Amino acid sequence: MFLAWNEIKHAKLRFTLIIGVMTLISYLVFFLVGLAYGLAMDNRTSVDKWDASGIVLTDESNANINMSMMPRSLADDVDADEVAILGQAPNVVRKEGETGEDAKINVTFFGIEKDQFLMPDLIDGEEFTEDYEVIADISLQEEFGIELGDVLKMAGSELEVEVVGFTEDAKFNVAPVLYTTVNTYQDVRFGQIDESEEGRISAIIARDESFSDIELDNEDLRSYSIKEYIEEIPGYMAQVLTFGLMIGFLIVIAAIVIGIFMYVLTVQKSSLFGVMKAQGISTAYIAKSVVAQTFILAAVGVGIGLILTVGTAFVLPATVPYSTNIIFLAVITGMLILFAVLGAFFSVRAIAKIDPLEAIG
Repeated sequence: MFLAWNEIKHAKLRFTLIIGVMTLISYLVFFLVGLAYGLAMDNRTSVDKWDASGIVLTDESNANINMSMMPRSLADDVDADEVAILGQAPNVVRKEGETGEDAKINVTFFGIEKDQFLMPDLIDGEEFTEDYEVIADISLQEEFGIELGDVLKMAGSELEVEVVGFTEDAKFNVAPVLYTTVNTYQDVRFGQIDESEEGRISAIIARDESFSDIELDNEDLRSYSIKEYIEEIPGYMAQVLTFGLMIGFLIVIAAIVIGIFMYVLTVQKSSLFGVMKAQGISTAYIAKSVVAQTFILAAVGVGIGLILTVGTAFVLPATVPYSTNIIFLAVITGMLILFAVLGAFFSVRAIAKIDPLEAIG
């Protein structure tokens, strides 16, 4: 460590460039991790909010809630500790009095029963008490300036809803969720209200000790665990796999880049290492110095990249789907440093092959 640190202090410019490359690569990796995690969570936060064991859809819907439609009476065919009905409908809304493309907001309506467990916790305002009142995800306020009491008009119809409360972490398929009554959902989706047992809904959400305890008494229904259902959300797995591969390749590239830098430096210093060997300094000591040097460079570079990422997260606008996950950052940090150190072992092999007599002269 003594030799490694002193060499870094002696050749500041050379090693600053290496640290700079490591900083930029780690900053890119950390930022992509935040974007990937943010996009993934924007697809599923409202589903996680259910805290449920499973979801029941029609068998013909192929796990797509947009294609699932059933009478609300089918909730009696689901045997679980707790059962809640859900109507889901995507729509476009705009604040009353505003016009233009920028005023349009993609949202998802969740029609729920107020006394069932799908009712979200509020961070502002109050629960809906009648039809055409909604509880909105807080992103509508942060990104679009929607406030309590604002009226939202539906696209393509004369329907209007009033925002009476806000909740957090309620997005579905990247769109903010508006929680409302089942009657309102039916009017939004079908243009009419049906309060009978044959009134249509989209899904039945079930809570039980485990998913395997949920039983169905209807062959036209199919149950999915929450994990299975999330994986079937359109675009979710494609995003996760795409970003996962990008991040994995970047980590490997970072290891290769730092390994190449250290190998080139080792070759350039072969005569110096030859002199050191001739003076009786062991190959193991020199190799440990190179590995320690790589660790220092990687740790400093990754650390600066991490600081830049955290700083960037504070100044990003709310419209950017970025989210920080401490566990992911810790794992990626460890992997970047580990792979960089492993890349340095190519230099160790070069050191072992140095002949003192040939290197000196």
